[in-house]
Amino acid sequence: MPWRLSRCTVLAQLMRVPLLAAPRVLGVDDFALCRDTYAALLVDATTRLPLTLWEGRDAEQLGRWLREHPGVEVACRDGSLAYRQGIAVVAPDAVQVSDRLHLWQGLSRRVQDIASGHRGCLPTALPTEERDRSRTGRGAQRGHASRAPRQKAFEAVQALTLTGRSHSSVARELGLNRRTVSKYARAPSSRPGPPIRRHGRKTATRHPCQSGWRTSRTANRLR
Repeated sequence: MPWRLSRCTVLAQLMRVPLLAAPRVLGVDDFALCRDTYAALLVDATTRLPLTLWEGRDAEQLGRWLREHPGVEVACRDGSLAYRQGIAVVAPDAVQVSDRLHLWQGLSRRVQDIASGHRGCLPTALPTEERDRSRTGRGAQRGHASRAPRQKAFEAVQALTLTGRSHSSVARELGLNRRTVSKYARAPSSRPGPPIRRHGRKTATRHPCQSGWRTSRTANRLR
């Protein structure tokens, strides 16, 4: 009768098989098993195959594995001080290099720090013509953005006043000040004038029982 083995059992037995030779380029990294619990992973960087895995990320376990598998020439690791110490003590002749992920992270962080420290010097590094052109362009954009609402209100006032409506009715409809409406109505075409001033109109409110209360009070006086 054949034996039936699970995949976990087969993998566990394969992990116990000793390696014939240590990898020339060793990859060392860790990952989180769960919160505050990490595991170290050793990979053959040439074949990209996992070698071993253990819980924790200290220098003692890494040094023990390197003693059992001498011959590592290059150790590719992250920025952990524990891994650097374990490799330096047991395999001092191995060249320690940073992996691609942590190399790009460190480089981008360093460039960001340098750019932030010299932020005030960046505008002066531009040529004079380009700096003046950029300032003029930003000023023109801000001026155009501030004139757009005034031009729109000016055109609306001109269109409504041409129909014969009074300035007060136009001001109520557009929510503008009556003086602004009068100024826009008297101004020549395509010249809205100074910035507009909006005001909120307060409508008088009356209590729903106020009219009935006054009527009943008048009736009582007549009696």
